[in-house]
Amino acid sequence: MTAPAHQPAQAPYAYVSPIPVRRAHLGDALASEWTKIRSVRSTMWTLGVMILLMLALGLGVAAIAAASQRAMSEDGQAAMVEESALGFGFFGMLPAAICVITLGVLTIASEYGTGMIRTTLTACPSRGRVLAAKAIVFFLLVFTVTTVTAALVAVAQVAIVGDIAAEPTASEWLRATAGAGAYLALLGLLSLALGTVIRHSAGAITVMIGLLLLPLVVGLFMMSEALESVREWLFTYAIPSQMIALYSDQPPFGEGPAGWEPLFILGGVTAVVLGGAFALLNSRDV
Repeated sequence: MTAPAHQPAQAPYAYVSPIPVRRAHLGDALASEWTKIRSVRSTMWTLGVMILLMLALGLGVAAIAAASQRAMSEDGQAAMVEESALGFGFFGMLPAAICVITLGVLTIASEYGTGMIRTTLTACPSRGRVLAAKAIVFFLLVFTVTTVTAALVAVAQVAIVGDIAAEPTASEWLRATAGAGAYLALLGLLSLALGTVIRHSAGAITVMIGLLLLPLVVGLFMMSEALESVREWLFTYAIPSQMIALYSDQPPFGEGPAGWEPLFILGGVTAVVLGGAFALLNSRDV
């Protein structure tokens, strides 16, 4: 017996999923990216090496400086250093930046290398949401790890140096901990944005390391008086110089940014490059 023409035939077996159907949102993308970044080996290795470098170099330089000052004091030649001991954190921060740069690039460029990006964008067709989730997860992870490490280094440095150096102010403490963490996290975010633009891990890492080190190297070979202004600009605004300026209220090379200003400069540059990465990701094929 067939069903009447005006009534649809009922399937013999009907299945209704117990999982509620809803629209995906940014929280789902964040959960996905957090699962990715904490489950790959590159995250553990790069952050582990970064922590080791910050601790070993920061504390090692502080110990050497303290021993040198105490040896000089026995000869009656030493005097109290005007700067606080927190500035020694720069020596660990500079090589740690290379680890953060590497992780920032790999966070997205590795997916292009393996083809995983196609699966990612199939699961979440909103490309802007994918990049935003990667940027948020990466920034919060690196900021938390580097801030905690920088705080441990800062406390140990002050304890090692003792009364040889000046007492750090509240602003210096904040810049040496949260400021250093934010600076490295922004530098990694800039690397992530550049990795999105270039879509090649080795190429993006090479470009970022060049931006980190090349300005100072080029400036050293500019001996001509006609290039004096260019050399001063490179020395002032090179990333290592900006890191030094972050620890001090005075610019390291005459005039230039100091204190919190290097963080604002890097934040502006990162925002521009990240905006370009969003535009390119939405306008070109995978």
